[in-house]
Formats: sequence, C-alpha cells, structure tokens
Amino acid sequence: MHADYIIIGAGSAGCAIAYRLAQAGKSVIVIEHGGTDAGPFIQMPGALSYPMSMSRYNWGFESEPEPHLGGRKMATPRGKVLGGSSSINGMVYVRGHARDFDTWADMGADGWAFADVLPYYKRMENWDAGGHGGDAAWRGTHGPLYVSRGPRDNPLVTAFVEAGVQAGYLRTDDYNGAQQEGFGPFEATIHNGTRWSAYKAYLKPAIATGRVKVVRAFARKVVIKDGRAIGVEVARKGKIEIINADAEVIVSASSINSPKLLMLSGIGPAAHLKEHGIDVVADRAGVGQNLQDHLELYIQQAATKPVSLFKYWSLLGKAFVGAQWLFTRRGVGASNQFESTGFIRSKAGVAYPDIQFHFLPIAVRYDGKAAAEGHGYQAHVGPMRSPSRGAVTLTSSNPDDAPKIVFNYMSDPEDWRDFRTCIRLTREIFGQEAFAPYRGCEIQPGAQMQTDAQLDEFIRDHAESAYHPCGTCRMGAADDPMAVVDPTCRVIGVDGLRVADSSIFPQITNGNLNAPSIMTGEKAADHILGHTPLPREAVDTWIAPDWQQAQR
Repeated sequence: MHADYIIIGAGSAGCAIAYRLAQAGKSVIVIEHGGTDAGPFIQMPGALSYPMSMSRYNWGFESEPEPHLGGRKMATPRGKVLGGSSSINGMVYVRGHARDFDTWADMGADGWAFADVLPYYKRMENWDAGGHGGDAAWRGTHGPLYVSRGPRDNPLVTAFVEAGVQAGYLRTDDYNGAQQEGFGPFEATIHNGTRWSAYKAYLKPAIATGRVKVVRAFARKVVIKDGRAIGVEVARKGKIEIINADAEVIVSASSINSPKLLMLSGIGPAAHLKEHGIDVVADRAGVGQNLQDHLELYIQQAATKPVSLFKYWSLLGKAFVGAQWLFTRRGVGASNQFESTGFIRSKAGVAYPDIQFHFLPIAVRYDGKAAAEGHGYQAHVGPMRSPSRGAVTLTSSNPDDAPKIVFNYMSDPEDWRDFRTCIRLTREIFGQEAFAPYRGCEIQPGAQMQTDAQLDEFIRDHAESAYHPCGTCRMGAADDPMAVVDPTCRVIGVDGLRVADSSIFPQITNGNLNAPSIMTGEKAADHILGHTPLPREAVDTWIAPDWQQAQR
C-alpha cells in the first residue's frame, strides 16, 4: 500500500492538508486510529460535553500529578475520530491576535507573521457578514470552513457584553477582524445548526475526489531509511505493516502524539531515546519540550430569574432540546452556547489582550454537571500567555503506551498574579448594572474568598485546562538547536518528513487553537506542494493607543 503522501492523523491540520494535496492531483493516504464521526453527540453543538468524555472519540490522555495544582492529574482530551479534536471540541473559532504571529516570526518562524497567515485564514473561511455585522474586508467568504455566530437571544448573553462596556472596556464587532480587544459576539464552526468539523469541511470532499484514502490503523512509527522518511509502520487488523510514501510523510497527530511518534522513530533528545533503547536518527533536543496550554477558571454567579439554560437541565428538558435539534436543527441544541466573549488586557504596559472570557448562560462544569444552586451563569476566564512550560516524553519504547505529559502548570509566580487578576476583573464585570436584574450570590469562588491566599487556594483546586495544548515540535530557524521543524514544516535533520499541527506553534496564540491549527494545515500544504505562498497582506491591527499607561 502506498501513495505520494502519507498523513498521520485525520485532525484539524491533517484534513486541510489532504484536501489541498488532492486538489493538486496528488494521491494521499490518511492514517487515522479513530472511527467515524457519525452520531448525535458529535453533530449537535449543544451536546459538546459528551464526545470529549467518550473513549470512543477521545484518546483519554491525562497529565502526571501536577506539582503546583495539589498533585491533580489533568484531563488532556485529544480527538480519536475523523476530524480529530475539531470533532470533539467546543467549536469556538478564534484566529489569534496579529501580534501572536508576528511573535512567531520574531522567534524564527520566518514567513509566519500575521501578514503571511492572514491570506490562509481568508482562504479557509466561509464567513457570512450578512445579518450580524463584522469586518468583511478581513474575512474569507468562499472557503470550505463555515464560520457563524449564535442567535444570542438569551438576555444573559447580551448582558455580559453590556457589563464589559459598563466596566470601561471597548465593544468589538469582530474580534477576528482588526480589533480583537473588547467584548462582543463569539464565532463558531457551526453550519446550519450542526458541528462543521475539519472532516466535513476538508476530508469528506477530499475523499470524494478519489485521490484520498483513509486507512484505519494505529501509527507506531515513521520508517526512516538512509536519513529519509519512506513510510509509516502501523498496526492494522491485528498485524504490523508498512504503508509507503513515494514523496513525503506528514505527521499531524496532535501536540501529544506528534512528538511521541517522532521519538519512537528516533527523532528527539538523544539521551532520552537511548534511555528507551531507541536508535537515534536525528538528535533534536526540542522534541516534546515547550509544552503550553491555557488554564481557566469558571467564575459562577447565581441568577435570581429563571433565564438561564438550567430550565433544560432535567431529563425532560434535555429530551426536548434533543428532539427539537434532531427534527429541525434549531433551538438550544443548535448552538454551542458560547455566544459572547471578551478579550482584555490585565494591566497597563500590556500591548494586546492577555485575558480571554468565554461566557455561558448557565452555571455548569465542562463535564456537564450543573451547579446545585440552579439558575446561574458563568465566565470561563484565564491568562493567554503563561510563562510556564511543560514536556511530553516517552514512558517506554512500546508504541501502545501513552506518553508522559507534564504541563508544569502554575510553575511561575506570574501565573498566580495573573489568575488573581482574572478573578477580580471578572467579579467587577459581573458587578455591573447590566447584571443587576439577574445577579444572585456568587457560587464560585464564593464572596468569602477575597485574600490572595484564599484565591490561590481556589485556583489550586479549581483551575481547569481549556484543552489547548501546543508547542511540542516547535517551528524555528534551521540552526536553532531547540527547533524541531523549519518554517516550511520540514523536520530538521530528516528528509521527506514534515510535522504540521498545533505542536509546531512556537508560542501559544490568543484564544482557542482550532482555527490556527487548520490554518497551519492550509499553509503547510503550500510548502509541501512547493507552491509560492499566498501574497502577504500587511494590515493595521488595532492596539490601544494608551496601552502603556492604561489597562482599559
């Protein structure tokens, strides 16, 4: 079995690459361990908490006990299904701030500044400005990835934006346009009331060309001969076999599995590989290092009026929502319920937003357990650019063994200062006049939690991952000893091998990572095909003129 290109992983980046390679007439085999995305739990946006907790769709990784979070093991879900994590995520669509990508370029990812990546965002988007405003000049309208906004008809959703404005922050009509900073409507990869995953947007039409074949198998390692990747060793139907690549192998297996696969293939820190009896093909110290993520807290407030989604939280209510969605693709089930957001700066001297809010018109945990208080609302809040770094390493040379994941969350004193600021700024927003008709008691952390020590205790016990791991196969200059791939996504020191997914991010971007992951696949495809990159679009992005003196 062979093709021009072998892609490991049918996730956000891998699906985009398969689509563009098929467009160019290449033959492609996509290796995916997970199965079909069929079933209402994946397709219904309102059911987003279910697929993430189902072993059928999720690799089920967890971290080692995190030393700064009281020894808690943190869930690290990654999609094991067609569409990868785009099939089990919260569907939130955030490009990232322009400065994020300019920082990538400064860190050695030449050709990945915002002016370079904006054309790829436009190429991938199918965004409709009609009816909900936004910055049409900044958006793509003919791409395969549908991006939409929820109905925003719950009064709590609009109250959050009004409260942000009352607290002295700006309003933004399109955080994916010229001005990220401020409060406004959220965007999502939802189309006609259904999740629009990378599988639906890219892989399904690619398969329809007849040039892309999906092979359901477990990738064990990349086969490298005389310094060149020639195929992939897989376990399939109880047998070990090799799928051969005539041109290149592309690893798009996630920020957890991509470094694992490289190390099992002999690419990584030499001492670590030797420790597990793996022959060293390329000594790359950065493989598995530079692990980053977003942590967040749920700040919850009780509601004095029955306006929240809690009215649907009974068995009968859920049955109604499910039936309405099943027959009409409308109603509560047709939205991920993340319909308002905010991006703000934590303090004067910060040039662009470093805090993100996800507002939700119910007080509920990500695993779907509602607050005992009944009606309520919450904001997920967390810092965007934590200085803490972790690592993904091997537990053994056996491909069946999960890797060792240590995020090292909250290992820097700055993390604690930033999180305390997040709590206090959120309380201030919830205290504004816009919430006065609904505001009950504070459920979490609770009004009694005020001192730094009390807030630190709450953070230690309740901080949750936003599920945005990245950075473990960092992109950089070819002579950078910690870089794993060069700016064309080639693995440094091995021919015919690339990595393209969130693992190559030099630094985590603002917001949710699905959009930048898909963009990475789009741009990587042009590098793989040897195409001239799309023409740069140098644009002016909004930065607060008084950012050095004022927080808002």
